[in-house]
Amino acid sequence: MSGTSNVGAGPADAPMRFDHLPPRWEPTPVRPRLPIGIAVVSVVLAVLGVVMVLGGILFLLALYEGAFVPASLEIFQAIDPYGAAILVVLGATLLGVATSLWRQETWALWTTIVLVFGTSAYLFFTGSITVLFLLFVALFVYLISVRRFFY
Repeated sequence: MSGTSNVGAGPADAPMRFDHLPPRWEPTPVRPRLPIGIAVVSVVLAVLGVVMVLGGILFLLALYEGAFVPASLEIFQAIDPYGAAILVVLGATLLGVATSLWRQETWALWTTIVLVFGTSAYLFFTGSITVLFLLFVALFVYLISVRRFFY
């Protein structure tokens, strides 16, 4: 022991006293670091979600409030009002998934894995074996390999 004590200096039932104790240990929460690939995927999903939300909202505003929003601002011009509403909902969902991926939540990882696998399967079975297909397969393998960083 590195500290001095007064053992034997007093009565036998006296508590032991030390002049110096180590600092009290307090556990710190372990938070894994965000992998760079997950950060990139999250930002890409967020940008895609913002484009979808803005496209749907601009289309709806141009359709119902044509005096305030000119039709030249529309991002998607060949959709109907139901398609624009679906774009807004899907864009908001993608923004939620991107935010949760950034925060390393497990449900967002598995949602992204299912979407990437579904897109890869669609491209495979339609015969579209292109660079995009190879990118989705590589992304699928990467997402599976970084799953230990999620909690």
